[in-house]
This record gives sequence, structure tokens and C-alpha cells, in this order.
Amino acid sequence: MKKALLYLSLLAALITAPCNTAFAADATPPPPKDPSLEQRVQDLEAYFNNLGRQSDTATNNVKSNIGVAGPGHNAWMMTCAALVLFMTLPGLALFYGGLVRKKNVLSVLAQCLGITGLVAILWWLYGYSFIFGDGAGAWIGNLKFALLEGVDSLPNGNYSYWVSQNVFSMYQLMFAIITPALIIGAIAERMKFSAIMLFVGLWMVFVYFPLAHWVWGINGAMNGVWNADASIKAIDFAGGTVVHMSSGWSALVLCFILGKRKGYGKLPMPPHSMVMCMIGTGMLWVGWYGFNAGSAAAADGVAANAFMTTTMAAAVASFSWAMTEWIVKGKPSVLGFCSGVVAGLVVVTPACGFITVSGAILIGILAGIVPFLACAYLKPIFGYDDALDTFGVHAVGGTMGALLTGMLARNSANSNLAINLKDYVTDSLFQPLVVEQLKAMAITVALAVVATIVIAYIVKAVVGLRPSDEVETAGLDIAEHGEEGYHG
Repeated sequence: MKKALLYLSLLAALITAPCNTAFAADATPPPPKDPSLEQRVQDLEAYFNNLGRQSDTATNNVKSNIGVAGPGHNAWMMTCAALVLFMTLPGLALFYGGLVRKKNVLSVLAQCLGITGLVAILWWLYGYSFIFGDGAGAWIGNLKFALLEGVDSLPNGNYSYWVSQNVFSMYQLMFAIITPALIIGAIAERMKFSAIMLFVGLWMVFVYFPLAHWVWGINGAMNGVWNADASIKAIDFAGGTVVHMSSGWSALVLCFILGKRKGYGKLPMPPHSMVMCMIGTGMLWVGWYGFNAGSAAAADGVAANAFMTTTMAAAVASFSWAMTEWIVKGKPSVLGFCSGVVAGLVVVTPACGFITVSGAILIGILAGIVPFLACAYLKPIFGYDDALDTFGVHAVGGTMGALLTGMLARNSANSNLAINLKDYVTDSLFQPLVVEQLKAMAITVALAVVATIVIAYIVKAVVGLRPSDEVETAGLDIAEHGEEGYHG
């Protein structure tokens, strides 16, 4: 009996006694403490300066806000995503739609709408993951975020400290939508809708997704700003190579493969509505602030500088294009002013976050002259039918912009250039960065040209490229969409 009482006493002592070291591993840790005032102030300063949160807020069992998006930066990027979509729908649709003949206006609108849906599906399937997936290789992306799994409202610090990854993903989707839509300007009025959809689907897979990964992926082979191990130390703030060069050079190749519109050079083919074109131009300009200033991925000083340089380049280019046209042709046209706006925006796109306002003025002057000469003289010399001057503005302008970015990038405009590019950006006109830009430009042209040739002939074999002569003569609106843009 005594032994039984002794055993019961020992058991009760073990149950009620504080845990000793033998049981420490099973003890529930104390609840985390609230961060100190100093730690809160440090995070607040990081938010306003668009810097990473202080690491000590996540240690020593202290509560942390790491992973929570910053409301101001998030709001800015959601606004920018809407602005970039506004560039395509309705901006580009109206700009291109006004420039074609009235029997084909709806075909352009339908192509822009169709591309929007198709690219969104590809983006969800694997496009975003291939470009921006964590842990991807320099030249090949991965499927970590396929089906947008794991792309939630928490930031991905590789691309922004304070913006939700789902917002960043939707913002980048808008870039992916407008890029192939630019191509349709070159082949307007003469390519089947089914052929365009198939071409765009393959082009996104083999041109846009790889190129965007190389240039903007955190481990991308041509991401000179953020990848210290990049094979090519190139820079592209908002899409000189990824968007304008790729689409513009592909457009030229597709022009040659498709051939000219029926009656081109023999029949007048004036724009059916310059009013619509001008409205579209204004929408493009407004939307382009999301395109360029939004590429800072934060509402910070870099975005503010990009906003200013974008404005000045577009305004100056519009004026210089029209003045050049006045000198050469005797009249400054509304189409000239509109084309100048778009050319200025195109040329400044890769540079806007890296240059000073004086660099933007120089870009504006050149953007108004060089693309004008390309549109006015290259087409008759080489005999291609670039219906809406996609090559002259986007390929020539984008290529020139990529080169000027290498020449005009300045540390005073963007201190991030001094992180991995301190030996390449020396604040001189012919700094070592120029050579890196030339490498990236050559790779972009090669990829766009070769891939477009292969894709175009695949599409031709599968569904054909052009409608019948009767359909093209009558117009694509009725034959392909069963509708007319105008009645009466």
C-alpha cells in the first residue's frame, strides 16, 4: 500500500512540476511580441523609400508585417495595369481601326479583343511562370507558378517589395497582351482571323515568353540591372527589346510572307477616320504612363522620373515629326502628329527610367525624324506593304531606343544602375553599356525574324494565311465577323 501511494505521489509531481530540459522540446513557444517602435519606424521608412523591410522584424520571435503589400504602391500598380490595358482596349484598337478602310474596321477591333483573351489564357497556363518563376535558369524559365498557383496577394520580393504578386502578374499580363497586338498593324486588311489567332499563340510561346524572361526575369540572361551573373549586361526599362523590337521585326517578316494588299500601289487606301485615329492616339499616350512609369513597380522616384521623360519625349517627337513632314511634304498632317506621339513613346520606352529629361528631349527629336524617314522612304525602296507602319515606328523606333538607352543611361537618373552595372554605366555617350545593348538587340532581331518565318509557314500549312480574293475585296468585317462597322 505504501508503495502504491509513493508511485501516485511521484506521478502527480511529474504532472504538476514545470517542464525541465528533457521536455523543453515539446513546450509551446511563447506568443510573438509586437515589434518595437524602432522596428515599426524602420519598416515605415522602408515603405516610403521603396526598400526592403528590416530583417530584424522577422527574428527573435517578433511579430512582422513581412509579406504584406503596401497600399500606396499596390494602388499605383493596379492603376497602371488598368492603364496598360487601356492602351490596347480601346487605345490601339481605335488607333489602328481609324487607319484602315471602313470595310475592315471591325476586323481590327476583333483581332485586339481576340488577342486579349488568348494571351490571358496562355498567361494563366504557364506564361507568367515561365518569365518570372522563382529559381528559373538564365535562358529557360520554369513552371513554379503554372496556372498562377501561389500567385497571391503577398509580394514577391524579387520584383517588388511592396506590390502583391497577383497585382504584379496582372500588370505584366497587359504587356503580354499589347505586344502581339502591335503586329496586326503591319498585316491589317489581309490576314484571316483564324491565322492571326494561331500565329499569336505560337509567337507568344516561342518569342515573347523567352525574350521577356531573358530581359526581365530575376535570373534572366540579359537582365543587367538585377542579375549580377547576366551573360549580357543589357537594360530595358519598359520594353524596347521585349515589346517593340520583337513585334516590329516580326511584323516586317510577316509583311513579306503575306504579300501586299490587293490593289496596293494602284488604288487609294486612305484612313477611313482620322478622328478615330487621333482619339486612339490620345488614349495610347495616357495609357503609356502605366506602361512606362508603372515599370518602376512602385510609386517612387524612379516612376516619377519615367513619367516626366515619357511626357517630354512624346510631346517633342510629335512636334518634330510634323515639322519634318511640313518641310518634306509641304503640310503638317494630323496623322504626322499622331505618328510622332507614338514614335516618341516607343523610342523612350526602354530608356525612360534610366535617363534624364535632357536625354528625353534628344530622344524626342530623333524619334520624330528617323521613324518618319523610315515610313516615308523604306517602304517604296524595299516594296513591302506595312499597312499601318508598324515596322517603321516600332521596329525602327524600338531599335533606336534600345541603342539610345545604352548611350543616355545615367546614374543620376537611377541609382540602381550602380549596383551591377557600375563598370558599364560611366555617364558618357559611348559607355561600355552600348556594346551590351547591341548584343541584346542582335539576339532580339534574330529570334523575332527566325521564329516568325517558321511560325508563319506552319500557320500557312495548317489554316492558310490570307482570305480569298473575293473576301479581301469585300472586306473582312462581313466575311469573318458577320457585322459592319457602319450602316447607311
